[in-house]
Amino acid sequence: MPITIWPACAGLALAAMMAMPAMAEDLRAEIAPTGKLRVAIAISPAGGAFWSTRTEAGFAGVPVDLGKAMAAALGVSVEYVVHNNSGQITDTAAKGTWDVTFLPKDPERETRMAFGPIYEVADATYIVKAGSGVTSFATLDQPGIKVAAVNATTTMRGALAHLKNAKVTGYQTYDEIFELLKNGDIDAFALSRDQLNKMAQKIPGTRVLDETFKKTVTAVAVPLGHTQALAFVTRFMTDALANGTLRKAYDANGLKDAPIRTE
Repeated sequence: MPITIWPACAGLALAAMMAMPAMAEDLRAEIAPTGKLRVAIAISPAGGAFWSTRTEAGFAGVPVDLGKAMAAALGVSVEYVVHNNSGQITDTAAKGTWDVTFLPKDPERETRMAFGPIYEVADATYIVKAGSGVTSFATLDQPGIKVAAVNATTTMRGALAHLKNAKVTGYQTYDEIFELLKNGDIDAFALSRDQLNKMAQKIPGTRVLDETFKKTVTAVAVPLGHTQALAFVTRFMTDALANGTLRKAYDANGLKDAPIRTE
């Protein structure tokens, strides 16, 4: 390279170095405008790849661990914004109350928030109450059968589309439905199979049906219009899959035997 070109190259390199802090500040202003990364989570007793749980120290769950690691990568602290379900998170997407979340993705939600990479694929099915004669989808989908789902969720929309005769009713919390099933006040509950398998261990006599009515995909998401934030969380999740951060979050939250499914 002729020596006369070096000053120009050095100038470009210096300009790039000076631009990097400014770009980082622009990103933080968009993704963490309060100075903290506000991570929207939903609470249930079972936990899992989407749900989080309350602990004596605060919260636990895959979204909790991912949010903490994401905040560290940004150089800010983390704050968890608690909701009862993913429908509530969706309803607040345009209200500026949270900055990033991890929740089931579907076409309706894609009109209300921007999604990054999928990090979980779950099979949705039903658990039936103790003593029930229901053994399949065909015997479940009958007039007079009462099916519960968490209100305004991807799984509830799937159950409404799937069942033509049984009545599907939405409830706000996992805990509320758990008690209804335990007391025999509903016939079935629609949710992901991993969650229902844990529930079956806690309510003797209940049974999780073998069939699957829907594949539910869970992904990172940010509010619409946050283009820098979307680029950052996309890169973060891609790296988290490659460098073991996602696997570590699974293992720390009771999912050591669960494969990471991205499609």
